[in-house]
Amino acid sequence: MRPSPTRRLAGLGAFVLAVIMLTAIVELFPNTVVGAAIGGALATAGSILGIMDSAYAASALRLSVPIAFAALGGIFAERSGVINIGLEGLLILSAFTGVAVAHWLTGDGTTAVGPGIVLLLVIAVLLAVAGALLGLLGDTTGEIAVRAGGGVLATAALAGLTVALAGPTLAATWLAFYTAVLVSTAFALLFAVVTIEYRADQVIAGLAVWLIALGVAPFASNVIWGAVNSPGVDTLGTWTVPGLSELPVLGTVLFNAGPVVYFLLLATPLSWYVLAHTSFGYWVRASGENPKALDTAGVDVRRVRYAAVLLSGVFSGIGGAGLSLGRVGSFVGSGTTMIDGRGWIGITAMLFGNYNPFGAFGASLLFAALDALQFRLQQLNYAVPDSLMQTVPYVTVIIVLALVGRTRTPDAAGEHYESDED
Repeated sequence: MRPSPTRRLAGLGAFVLAVIMLTAIVELFPNTVVGAAIGGALATAGSILGIMDSAYAASALRLSVPIAFAALGGIFAERSGVINIGLEGLLILSAFTGVAVAHWLTGDGTTAVGPGIVLLLVIAVLLAVAGALLGLLGDTTGEIAVRAGGGVLATAALAGLTVALAGPTLAATWLAFYTAVLVSTAFALLFAVVTIEYRADQVIAGLAVWLIALGVAPFASNVIWGAVNSPGVDTLGTWTVPGLSELPVLGTVLFNAGPVVYFLLLATPLSWYVLAHTSFGYWVRASGENPKALDTAGVDVRRVRYAAVLLSGVFSGIGGAGLSLGRVGSFVGSGTTMIDGRGWIGITAMLFGNYNPFGAFGASLLFAALDALQFRLQQLNYAVPDSLMQTVPYVTVIIVLALVGRTRTPDAAGEHYESDED
């Protein structure tokens, strides 16, 4: 049961009263041990609040990209009934692929977008063929041809438009970004086949995706570059909106950001609209709540779940490649790789937001803000261990869920479904 509005207001009032009382103690007894301790604590809090400016907000928004995209992907998959905890692995694979392809296209000092377009189309064709063989593109030859051909042509058109609008180097980076998204989608398809077609345990399959990515990406880095960390590559740059970027606070945060940040700000409301106001969103929710009823209504549960899992691959690909190509410009394969648990935090944000895209975005932004705070604290010479800061999101979500309410998991999440028609 959620706390009533009266109890929430009472809690807020108690907090405000406590702050007032502490301030009064400092003013009345400044020379006492208690007053000095409280005064030091308030001064520390004030210095921390002082660093939370527009640059800090922009940093938090950038850091939220992989977390929020993983959360959005997890929402679609789990609301359809498929628990995809392999999001961390998909982020790793896309982050590595983006840098590897970008280095391949620009590594020798010259830029070659032709091989990038060919690679992109090859992967798109393979995905289309796999979808056709699995019966995901329709029931008739005409439907399959139109949808598969349309997907490949759309990929070709996107690649051609990118090359036409951007310079050679930036176009190569974008082609690497697209390729990383398709590779993430391909691994999501593999996960879907194992869990939907062969009815494997979804949790174990998701862990397998993560462990495979955690081993393959550093190994491939060693093969390509002789080290687990890659050399630097060009990033996607920054999109500045003329005029609006000059606005105080909002201009720095929203209108002078990387392209993947804009993608996130678009994907969040679009995901909410799709889930809440479209037939596909209804099918996804019904597939996770009552797949039998959806099947009885004549909708193929199997196809809906495949589509939802593929969407989780697309979103994870954008998040992983957005981190490596949008912000860092390299791949770090040491330890838990540069992803460093962001996929797991994305799952936490999904639960925190109760499977609502806006809630998940807000939770991702909160966790990213805590991560950004860690870097700012170093500037104030507060030695806060990274391992301690990394526990804050998980502790926060436990506290919030305990005080505000419980997350409601879809009834059929994790359960296999087989149509009576099969």
